[in-house]
Amino acid sequence: MQSRTSAPRTGRPRSAAADAAILDATRAALVELGWSKLTLGDVATRAGVAKTTLYRRWAGKNELVVDAVAVLFDELELPDRGSLAADIEGVVLQFAAILGRPEAKTALMAVVAESTRDEPLRERIRTSIVDRQKRLVLQGRARAQARGELPPEEDPESAARTAGLIFDVVAGAVVHRTLVSAEPADEEWVRSFTRLLLLGLTDF
Repeated sequence: MQSRTSAPRTGRPRSAAADAAILDATRAALVELGWSKLTLGDVATRAGVAKTTLYRRWAGKNELVVDAVAVLFDELELPDRGSLAADIEGVVLQFAAILGRPEAKTALMAVVAESTRDEPLRERIRTSIVDRQKRLVLQGRARAQARGELPPEEDPESAARTAGLIFDVVAGAVVHRTLVSAEPADEEWVRSFTRLLLLGLTDF
């Protein structure tokens, strides 16, 4: 008797080009329309895809906008400039430059404001943006420890708490400087901030 069981269907693979076009269109729509007027239909039209394509990838506007922001911060890289201070200055300048872009500024402010009344959105911001970018702190600390600039940390839980605190201090300061105070995070400010940060790090 012949079996009627067929091979499992894997579905159509996602297109990286379509995803990139959708996220680009999302950021452009946010700058032009703002959060309240942004719709998935408008994003689909701008990206040249069917609206159903968006719904197969994202459950709604919140998730889509967070991913559109997260891609921008994934561009951050920790430069190896020979010292912990120089490395910090390099990545902070990159971060400030990204926050200075209209699409990043508008998108980040929008999702943060919306997340104050949406716990799932707040969690998505943590996992898609905050947790992903903590890699920079871990890389920088490991490199500084290898150079002998920072002492090794034997307790994993303590090391994780320290990494989280460093990330909060850096991200909080730069976001406040550029988006809240609307002041430039230029090289002079970044050097001063880095000196202050290093004073705290040497005490850990």
